Amino acid sequence: MDEAARIPTNLRTLLIIEAVSKSEQALTATQINASIGLPKQTIHRLIAMLETEGYIIREPGTKSYRPSRRLREIGNGLVHVTQNPTIRHQILQQISEQLREAVNFVVPEPTGMHYLDRIDADWPLRIQFPIGTNVPFHATASGKCYMACLPAAKRTRLVNALALNSLTKATITRPEALLEELSLTAKRGYAVDDQEFMEDMVAIAVPLRDLSGAYAASLALHGPVQRLSLQDAIGHLPVLQSGAEKLQQALFSDPTGTE
Repeated sequence: MDEAARIPTNLRTLLIIEAVSKSEQALTATQINASIGLPKQTIHRLIAMLETEGYIIREPGTKSYRPSRRLREIGNGLVHVTQNPTIRHQILQQISEQLREAVNFVVPEPTGMHYLDRIDADWPLRIQFPIGTNVPFHATASGKCYMACLPAAKRTRLVNALALNSLTKATITRPEALLEELSLTAKRGYAVDDQEFMEDMVAIAVPLRDLSGAYAASLALHGPVQRLSLQDAIGHLPVLQSGAEKLQQALFSDPTGTE
């Protein structure tokens, strides 16, 4: 029996979704089928169905496909529900107690960076962003951390699609300048917000990565400039990086040791 014929019908669509999701660029039907090996008529029929149902989308003017917003939202949801919120919160608490500043666990959503979890600073003077807050990509350390982890082509497309609104006099509003900042961020491994989102607030963020090495979330620290200078924030980088490693180990490692 042909190997492709042995693949259950319901599994074939999942294999197509897997192929599209793993690729950093849009794929044609032939490229998608390279690792699956289905008959040509079958692969085209299944791709058409996935496109109709909104799981994949065709790149304008091409015959190549990429994940749709619907599929990305499913992926984000799976990341959220597979993370142990108690363990995550306890690790954030340890980092915040060590640094004595607000520490945030932030993930990307279509509307901006989403505060999934946080520990506030134990100071009378503090800047509060409740869990569930969404903040812009371009003016925050967590957002720039996420964008810097994207492949260069995707990063450019996202920056060009953003409304780079000026939030303070320090906000980067030119695409070319933001892309230059993101390139620097990618090289050094951390992102900063030097009063770009709010006057008198600075922030620093480092990425968390999943088992495949892909970006999963930003671990960010912020505080008022009256107490925390940008250089002070950068000085906390080793603690943040250590915290990110601890979170990665706790949230993304396979506890059974089988993956």
